[in-house]
Amino acid sequence: MFSQRNIFEGTLFRCPIYEFEDVIHQVDSVDLLAPQPTKWFKYGTRIANRLAADYAYAINPGLPKIKLKNNYDLLFTVCGFPKDLLNFNTVTNWKDYCKTSICLLDEIWVNQLSKYECFLKILSKFDYVMLYYSQSVKAVSEVIGDKCFFLPPGVDAILFCPYPEPPERVVDVYSIGRRSEVTHQTLRRMAKENRIFYVYDSMIAADAISGKEHRFLVANMAKRSQYFIVNPGLIDKPEIRGKQLETGNRFFEGAAAGTIMIGEYPRNGEFEKLFNWPDAVIHLPFDSDNIGIIINELDKQPDRKEKIRRNNVVQSLLRHDWVYRWETVLKTAGLEPMPELLKRKKRLKDLSDIIEK
Repeated sequence: MFSQRNIFEGTLFRCPIYEFEDVIHQVDSVDLLAPQPTKWFKYGTRIANRLAADYAYAINPGLPKIKLKNNYDLLFTVCGFPKDLLNFNTVTNWKDYCKTSICLLDEIWVNQLSKYECFLKILSKFDYVMLYYSQSVKAVSEVIGDKCFFLPPGVDAILFCPYPEPPERVVDVYSIGRRSEVTHQTLRRMAKENRIFYVYDSMIAADAISGKEHRFLVANMAKRSQYFIVNPGLIDKPEIRGKQLETGNRFFEGAAAGTIMIGEYPRNGEFEKLFNWPDAVIHLPFDSDNIGIIINELDKQPDRKEKIRRNNVVQSLLRHDWVYRWETVLKTAGLEPMPELLKRKKRLKDLSDIIEK
């Protein structure tokens, strides 16, 4: 498994990716390839990205070359962006030593494909390509061939699970990442009036001190939150995403923690399959100031709120843990799961049984 974790360390956007890698490491037999960048990487990566974007020419951005010496059933890597493929490209002989190769790509927008010629050439070398963005699959397949599939994001459902001893939900509303300024200011007014305890980002932060500690903090805050703000990926950046509405990590995090998710959700055909239980997301149009009304109405229905929370957690445990995503990867590669994977699935099922009793 090739990982970018030592290249980008605690970049917030990538912390869920490292969480997935950690779960893979727990449930399977993995050799981790995680190169340390050279002192020239900061400058080399800028030059490499410019040459790739402008001239479709790939150079080493400043990483030590890696040569495999052992044979493997599978080579797997997760790339946050297409440009990450330049880092992976420093593994020189993987085709000779890996029976099957799979790349999972997080963020790739159809609207930006014309800028990705160089990166897509590298991507085409893999046997299979999996994308978090369902609406990008067709467009990418038309460029690299019919080997592209949708694989939704996931979550460490055990880490985020508030059971068997659910903590008190002392945070009324929790909002992280991109947000509507209209909704945010409405919530701030409610907080100023001492009507709610509202937790939100107050800084533009790119890096965490520790990716694992950051995920632990997010999970613990979410488990103690009543309401969780969600929206499709890059909802506020139509110039990048075009007309695409994609299902980001927030939906999986909010559900796994048993919050009541409020916000806009992507009507893209796949979201409805992934979150197909009642009240998975309470709809609030983006840039709406009606959130106070919605919260007040829900607060009058404690039984409904409790049912929403339990459904969200149970469905996450049974469907959206990272182990199920890894199981899909293994099935694609024609590999059987190892005992630790089956043990984790049993633990997830046991937790869901406790909640449903």
